[in-house]
Amino acid sequence: MQYTAAMPSDIAAEVISNTPLSNDYNVLALAAPAIAEAAIPGQFVMVKAARGLDPLLRRPFSVFEILNNGAGIPTGFSLLNKRIGPSTSRLYDARPGDIVDVLGPLGKPFTLVEPPAEAWMVAGGVGLAPFATLAQALLNAGVSTTLYYGARRQEELFYVDWFLDLGVNVVLSTEDGSRGERGRIIAPLEQALAARPAEQPVTLYACGPEGMLAATAKVAATYARPCQVSVERTMGCGMGGCYSCVVPMLNEAGQRHHVRSCLAGPVLDADRICWE
Repeated sequence: MQYTAAMPSDIAAEVISNTPLSNDYNVLALAAPAIAEAAIPGQFVMVKAARGLDPLLRRPFSVFEILNNGAGIPTGFSLLNKRIGPSTSRLYDARPGDIVDVLGPLGKPFTLVEPPAEAWMVAGGVGLAPFATLAQALLNAGVSTTLYYGARRQEELFYVDWFLDLGVNVVLSTEDGSRGERGRIIAPLEQALAARPAEQPVTLYACGPEGMLAATAKVAATYARPCQVSVERTMGCGMGGCYSCVVPMLNEAGQRHHVRSCLAGPVLDADRICWE
């Protein structure tokens, strides 16, 4: 199905709840029915942690969860936030009733596969964020779905039980070996790809650090599997005006050019990106 971009909503969203996951990570729930109803897995929002000129610019966040009321009607969405700088620190410290400026949904979403193909999602760190809605959409479509999820240590693995309860197969790794396989998540992913017969279709979806995305793209190409990646870039506007989020890619003729990830992405075909 061809994706057609819709006009984003620019709203002042009230904070519903703020759930700390660790000293640096939290999940922020926002009341935003229009955005929640329109959002498609893989899309993002531009968030400004406070009104006024400080901070001056919004920051991009993947839509994490869609929040519904008892009747199943979308009432808002959540963000998976990591405290890094001033803006993300304000979002970490936000309280119910606070107002956050939000623009969205924005960007090109994931393209869903259909059975009998399987979907393998590859996440690192806050790259987990777009996979909550994607997993729900895939499972609703009858697609067998696996999450390959890596972090530095077990304290940085979040929502594992949530994905398991949803019906997602989960493969974990930590760099210190505190949970799952020791090392990076690419190792068990490559082992699984090597063991899978070529006639059994599978599509990879990846989001996380640039090095992990490049490694996922490489193993996908090695085993001739399609791969969609959600790239993370600094954005000033989210609508193509500032050109701060460009990604080098190859066109169909093999020529190098640049695309704005806020418009052409954030979801891009991994085999078209110039990783070096």
